[in-house]
Amino acid sequence: MTDSARSPDAAGEEADRAGRGPARHWIDGKWVASDRTATSYNPADGSALGDFYAGGRDEAQAAITAAREAFEATTWSRDRALRSRALLELAEHFEEHSEELALLLTRENGKLLREATMEVSSAPNTLRHNSGLALSDAGSASEVKPGVYFQTLAEPIGVAGIIVPWNSPVALLIRSLAPALAAGNTAAVKMPAQTALTGAFVQRIVEETASLPRGVVNFFTDSGNGGAQLLVESPDVDLISYTGGTTTGRTISANGARTLKRLNLELGGKTPMVVFDDADLDAAVPLLVAAVTTFGGQFCMTGSRVLVQSGIADELRERLRRQLADVAVGPGEDPASQMGPLIDRAAVARVDAMVAEAGTYAKTLVRGGPVTEGPLAEGAFYRPSMLEVEDTGTDIVQREVFGPVVTFEVFDDETEAVRKANATEFGLAAAVFTRDVDRARRISREIKAGTVWTNTWAVVNDRFEEGGYKQSGTGRLRGGRGLAEFQETKTYVHIAPPLAN
Repeated sequence: MTDSARSPDAAGEEADRAGRGPARHWIDGKWVASDRTATSYNPADGSALGDFYAGGRDEAQAAITAAREAFEATTWSRDRALRSRALLELAEHFEEHSEELALLLTRENGKLLREATMEVSSAPNTLRHNSGLALSDAGSASEVKPGVYFQTLAEPIGVAGIIVPWNSPVALLIRSLAPALAAGNTAAVKMPAQTALTGAFVQRIVEETASLPRGVVNFFTDSGNGGAQLLVESPDVDLISYTGGTTTGRTISANGARTLKRLNLELGGKTPMVVFDDADLDAAVPLLVAAVTTFGGQFCMTGSRVLVQSGIADELRERLRRQLADVAVGPGEDPASQMGPLIDRAAVARVDAMVAEAGTYAKTLVRGGPVTEGPLAEGAFYRPSMLEVEDTGTDIVQREVFGPVVTFEVFDDETEAVRKANATEFGLAAAVFTRDVDRARRISREIKAGTVWTNTWAVVNDRFEEGGYKQSGTGRLRGGRGLAEFQETKTYVHIAPPLAN
């Protein structure tokens, strides 16, 4: 991105609706400009995709104010039918624009078109699931003794501040926004600058949703951290839902404590993929490769650690080495590409520096690295790397790389497998590969992670919770608890007078 000063023009709002001119913020039912613009680039070739208005604290404050007024002054928080209808309508609009949105996401984020299509297609499902929750959520009531009645009901918290990451800006926005709205909250949403044009497209979909009252959902694109910081600090924001890195999550947790606001944090991951000697390698190997190359490894659930039992270590090492070395990197729009670019060249340099440093203590099985020759050299392409590590305390095991880099670690028995799987501060997800269903249950129970798959990877469902153990976050999204994250609980007590004689 590059920044430049620019004054909003008189026809800016109309231009934004038509997709011309800098992309604007959507606040209080209006398109809003800032005093600065920035440019979004295609990471596949470095070409400019378009300009957007780069916001910060002023835009965040406007979004918070609009959300607070909508929460206090409209019936949104108490009208379940309206909320359900709005979520269903929003789902329909996402489906209507799915192809165009997926293509834009591919061009701006770099992920393969099939990956972007999968991401965009998840949004309507999540919206419809939460539309049902808006109508079916219920409390409890009881006469605890004669004439004494207790009733417990869930209420919306108020204003939800949602901080969206660039790696899956559509799916991870909707994962937080849908339950926030279903519960009756209003929202101030910080969209990432790296995918600002994708965010602007989502905002136009929201504009089309007539059932959403003005000010219920407000978006601003933050060119730095100022707007996000205000969401966390403001006493007018009652809850923060953040998806991103653990270091930033700790900062949010510390700053949010000053106002004791509710925090829902899905943070970093270091997913161990535990492969036992009875595993079906023909089925497992393609999943292991996909687990480190999907989204270019820029995924909180990236399978960045392969833990393999010693009896099959030689075979699996060689099969992974061959397949990772042969991964075809290329533009996301090219059907022949098996992995797209990273988000930008800075990410390429950061990942390559981590791999180079790890090469001083680990055995390099696949070096990979930046593409520096040919037509792909203009983009942010990085070929996958694999390093064999014995010491789980090393940086390449302990730190989240956020790129297509996997460690190869050998274990002898179940006890060692569990110990190694749990050896990092992260606990977002894990996978176990074995034909023994009892072993799968034993190991899954002992691994400290919010999601553990058996013989698969990255399968989620809106009916079941998603979130992390340890330093991978607090709270849960999806499932029954996903709605509760955005609710307060109130108990009413009524003591009835005795019957008159």
